[in-house]
Parts: sequence; C-alpha cells; structure tokens
Amino acid sequence: MGADPDGAPVGRRVVLGLFGLGAVGIVTGSKIQGGLSELLAPVQLRDPTGFTALVPLGNTWRYYSVTGSVTPRDATSYALTVSGLVDRPTTYRLADLEALPQTAFTDTFQCVTGWHVPDVPWTGVRLAGLLDAAAPTAEAVGVRFHSFDGTYSVNMTLDQARADDVIVALSMYGAPVTHDHGGPVRIYSGSMYGYKSTKWLSEIEVTPNNEPGYWEDRGYPLDGFIGE
Repeated sequence: MGADPDGAPVGRRVVLGLFGLGAVGIVTGSKIQGGLSELLAPVQLRDPTGFTALVPLGNTWRYYSVTGSVTPRDATSYALTVSGLVDRPTTYRLADLEALPQTAFTDTFQCVTGWHVPDVPWTGVRLAGLLDAAAPTAEAVGVRFHSFDGTYSVNMTLDQARADDVIVALSMYGAPVTHDHGGPVRIYSGSMYGYKSTKWLSEIEVTPNNEPGYWEDRGYPLDGFIGE
C-alpha cells in the first residue's frame, strides 16, 4: 500500500479494519459515522493513496496527497510566484498575501469521489486580483497551478480563474490553513470539485493553452465543475 508522511506503510490490517468500520457506518448511520471519522483521523493522514475516500465516514475531511510526504513551509520559507505570460511577474511572501484585501465566504467542499464537507468558512485573496496585478499578455489562455509537493499541477482557463469564488486561500474555519489542508496557502474554487483546489500552492503560471493537469491526465474532467 502507500507510505504515510512519516514513512510507515498503510498495512493490510488497517485496510481490513477500514472495510469493517465502513460497513458499521453504513448500518448505524450518521452519528456513528461522525465518531468513526474522529477515530480514523490518524489513519486518514497516513493514506496518501486516497483509499479512505471510499469509506463512508460522514461529512468529514479526508487527507491525502499524490506524493506521500510533503515538507511543510512556514512564513519564513514560503513564497508564491505569479509567472508565465504576464507583463509583471511577481513573488509574494506569506506576509505580502496577508496584507492584500481579503475575501471571505462559506461554501461546501465537494470531492469528485463523492464525499463533501458543508459550511466551510474560507478567507483569502481573490485570484483575479493577483492576475490583474501581474497583467496577463494578449496570448494568455490558461492558468496552471503548481504545488510545492513537486508533482501536482492543475489547470483552469483564464476566465475560470477570474471567477468570484476562486481564491488563494490563507484561512479556513477562522484560522490559518494547516499543512494537512494544503497550507500555508492553497487554491479554493467553490464551483469546482476539490482536485481543482490545489494544495501547497507555490506557483500560478499563466499559459498559452489549457492543458490537462495531474488528475485530468488520469481521466478527471478538464473543467471540473460540480454537477457536470
């Protein structure tokens, strides 16, 4: 199976236990599922494969990455670049982003695999503002988001990236975005499935195309709008 962020494998007993507990959740309903979610949170963190997304744990977060371990970054080591087909490429430190005008709203996070988390309060900088500040050139068509995990990327068209509900998220639930949730900075796109909301954001690249990203190369829709 996959390796956890600390290098320990997700073993056969854990897998069998998840299947058993998932069956209990189906039988006993949402109250028990909520308790199972709390119980299994450490297991979820040890599952970069996303296997636990298949287990009915109720409306709660599942934590995984495509690479396993991701080295955290903080205010001293974090930087976000806006690059590509722009007249004014820019690098932002965390304090720079925090000093910009902030947008706040509450929304439901929806994973393409079926689970969701309702009523999540988000705060961050509208992506449209960062794009306007960088001044995309006439040749610009798409925006590619890169993760500092070194592997993940995803695309939107320039028009999609300018939507009101697409933000560079700095806060959720009234606190800084944690590393497990993709912090210190991640993308959140309210109208799209979660794979479009890049975690551990390191670069916003303006491109001459709208090519598939990591999961889109593996069969997920290029647009990624919820319900389509």
